[in-house]
Amino acid sequence: MKTGQPIDRGALFRDLVAKTAVVLLGESHTDADHHRWQLHTLAGLHGSGGKLVIGFEAFPRRLQSVLDDWVEGKLTDEAFLKASEWRQVWGYDAALYMPLFQFARLNRIPMTALNVERKLVSQVGQQGWEGVPVAEREGLSDPAPASPAYQRELAGVYLFKKALPPGADPFSASQGTSPQEPDEAALAEAVKQPEFQRFVEAQLTWDRAMAEALAGAKRKFSDATVVGILGSGHVAEGYGVPHQLEALGVAGVTTLIPVSSDAACMLVGTSFADALFTLPREDETPPPDRPRLGVVLVDGDGAPRVNRVVGDSVAEVAGLKVGDHVTRAAGLAVRNPDELVEVIARQAPGTWLPLSIRRDGQEIDLVAKFPTRPRQDR
Repeated sequence: MKTGQPIDRGALFRDLVAKTAVVLLGESHTDADHHRWQLHTLAGLHGSGGKLVIGFEAFPRRLQSVLDDWVEGKLTDEAFLKASEWRQVWGYDAALYMPLFQFARLNRIPMTALNVERKLVSQVGQQGWEGVPVAEREGLSDPAPASPAYQRELAGVYLFKKALPPGADPFSASQGTSPQEPDEAALAEAVKQPEFQRFVEAQLTWDRAMAEALAGAKRKFSDATVVGILGSGHVAEGYGVPHQLEALGVAGVTTLIPVSSDAACMLVGTSFADALFTLPREDETPPPDRPRLGVVLVDGDGAPRVNRVVGDSVAEVAGLKVGDHVTRAAGLAVRNPDELVEVIARQAPGTWLPLSIRRDGQEIDLVAKFPTRPRQDR
């Protein structure tokens, strides 16, 4: 990408699994296309013959045992989201991430928790790194200092964040790039503020935590390519996690970030990432055909009941039967046919949708695999 030339994806995936220690896949946490791209990239890497380990920013390291249980098939979707404290710890739409988790479990790919508690990051933001007792740093070593370029980038985010409503995510909003061209005078003033320096140290705490977890996963799984799923703000320009990995002595790090076609025009040939995946503009995207599961649904006992299964449909291939009650889809509880139809309607072609079924008093987990071109049956 830095050359500005197109890359053959098949050759890229083969090269990554053969030569790369760590691959970082950036994202905007709320962008469904970004998560679909991550899923297809994981499938491409896995299909290239290499062993994988997948690390997720979404989980603090204290939840590692939950991730292990999930991959080993010990937890249902609902139990996994509950045990991982999804709503409290991460809070973004679980339906965006469940296909990634399901892919790891189906293929027995180890999952690694990359993050630390938000409490620690908040402490650093309030007191500074040196102000937090060593015993409360969750074992993190001192982060490598931010480069002047990273400080300037963070100054733009800092100013943007101050203008956002409380609780908003600046990196999701900006997709890892500066949300607007900052005023130079405002930037110069911001970097002088003690509050900004603590903001930088808080960001470095996140970067260092994820870098240490990725490095640890590489040591544990030395013959695998470690893939990090994290916000683009931690990846872009090599400032965040890549910089900390380099300081930790980890060589062979590749960064991949999805961007809009408009942004790609400005970023191609720069150091923004080692490779870009270009997403079409919304006005370039044709309206998708409605996904079809291939069932007739009726109201059931607290969950939609399958009244008919269409032959050779997604539902029949997945193993759905007449009389089944679909209790959850993509980790979300569904109580009536309309709620299930709504979940299905959000799925992209090629999606693997986890379903929880109640059949003869037993709970069964199935996966509905939608074709790349939606079928025309209901």
